[in-house]
Amino acid sequence: MADITTLLGRLAALPPADFSEFGDVEVKPISRIQKLTGSFLGRNWVTIPHVTHHDDVDITQVEAARRAWNAAHPDDKVTIVIVLMKVLAEALKAFPHFNASLTEDGNSIVFKKYFNIGVAVDTRAGLLVPVITKCDSKPLGELAREVTAIAEKARTKGLSMKEMSGSSICVSSLGHIGGTAFTPIINAPDVAILGVTRTQERPMRGEKDDIIWRQMLPLSLSYDHRLINGADAAKFLAYIGARLQDDEIFSG
Repeated sequence: MADITTLLGRLAALPPADFSEFGDVEVKPISRIQKLTGSFLGRNWVTIPHVTHHDDVDITQVEAARRAWNAAHPDDKVTIVIVLMKVLAEALKAFPHFNASLTEDGNSIVFKKYFNIGVAVDTRAGLLVPVITKCDSKPLGELAREVTAIAEKARTKGLSMKEMSGSSICVSSLGHIGGTAFTPIINAPDVAILGVTRTQERPMRGEKDDIIWRQMLPLSLSYDHRLINGADAAKFLAYIGARLQDDEIFSG
């Protein structure tokens, strides 16, 4: 079987274009980070068979608990991404094939016994993904402080490759901007990535046929179809949804 380089070499080249023929243009160089990120994302998109599973989960109860936590801990405020990191660590334990990677030759699966979460950070120079280690054993406040500190470093000083290596799974959030769903690209060698968009108020039928309003969080799980199938993805997000309806996570 031909390797990916050979296959890509058989594709037609992009046509050259002189855009100035059609009007005024401005040409700016691409940053080093954009070049690196683009090459990695292009490789991951072409070499990994992506499928994305979308679901909405009810976070009404956990959002109330989160607001109460932040009021009581003004120096360690948590976002829904921090809560998701804790829940993801639990989910990886329950579904170990999501905490795995294929070997380079594709003949073996490496099951990881650590629970490290990558968090996508948008910087002026491009996208960086710092990795927070041992998310299963760290309390929410500590996770919040670590994410805040590493995100600030990513935006101001940049990150080393070591600080962006060793993830089990990654989270990419657009909730502070908007959107209802998207297809995040897997950060190889991970086998899945969780996308998050903005929480939405939705009407639901109550127990007595009354209308109640619930806060629904859209989640988009992209996964490597070589290791994970659709049923796995649906169960994984269902597990996360169930945990996000339980405010017990704030008692730890």
